[in-house]
Amino acid sequence: MNELAADGIPVSVTCRVLDIARQPYYRWRARPVTGTELDQAYRANALFDAHRDDPEFGYRFLADEARDAGLSMADRTAWRICSSMGWLSAFGGKRGRNGRKAGPPVHDDLVRRDFTATAPNRLWPADITEHPTTEGKLYLCAVKDVCSNRIVGYSIDSRMKSRLAVAALTNAVARRDEAVGCVVHTDRGSQFRSKKFVRALARHGLAGSMGRVGAAGDNAAMESFFALLQNNVLDRRTWHTRDELRIAIVTWIERTYHRRRRQAALGRLTPIEYEAIMTTSASQAA
Repeated sequence: MNELAADGIPVSVTCRVLDIARQPYYRWRARPVTGTELDQAYRANALFDAHRDDPEFGYRFLADEARDAGLSMADRTAWRICSSMGWLSAFGGKRGRNGRKAGPPVHDDLVRRDFTATAPNRLWPADITEHPTTEGKLYLCAVKDVCSNRIVGYSIDSRMKSRLAVAALTNAVARRDEAVGCVVHTDRGSQFRSKKFVRALARHGLAGSMGRVGAAGDNAAMESFFALLQNNVLDRRTWHTRDELRIAIVTWIERTYHRRRRQAALGRLTPIEYEAIMTTSASQAA
């Protein structure tokens, strides 16, 4: 309205066309919005957009998303805005004595620590690990077939969001045939309890299974894989960039773990060799 008034159009005419009262405009002219208030509004909009996309995020993750969108702010500023507006994580709340509170289970535990399968695509445990670089943390979500111990799907990102888990699951389904009915077993991390991940399971006809919080044995199959990754890649050196660590992880999984590392549980075969023999045997039996 200021710009139109500067061009010679009366305020009364503009208000009549827009069907608004003149008094609020004049009150605003007497006390206009300050630059600080405008910056606050833009930050609040960015935080709200991030919260709407991923309601399971806490204020620190929301602040990361806002900064990626070009709205710089401190974590404390994000907390103050989110707190005042009531934008809380869907899984937030007071924590227990040990600093961890079990998230609401969205699936029953269908595995009960029995990580065995007589055929591929019967049981896929999945989990997320992280490792620091000079640029910041890098997150890996991996999905393993316990029949051959092959990593059938994985996703690597600089953010530990629900899309990290969904991408790993989508990658696994794309690589495997006849995965309908497969049990996907995870812990109670927010990424695996998110609506996006639950919808992805249903979309692909997979059955969800969930262990307890803080019980490493409930997902021992993935803990053992991540321990190998830690010793053979992550802790071998200091990683300066996320890209070089990403390349190292992919190279180790695809070249070393899948094709060169023989496993006693597989009769001293590699995961690729074991699956090739199983496929051949199944074809001959048919």
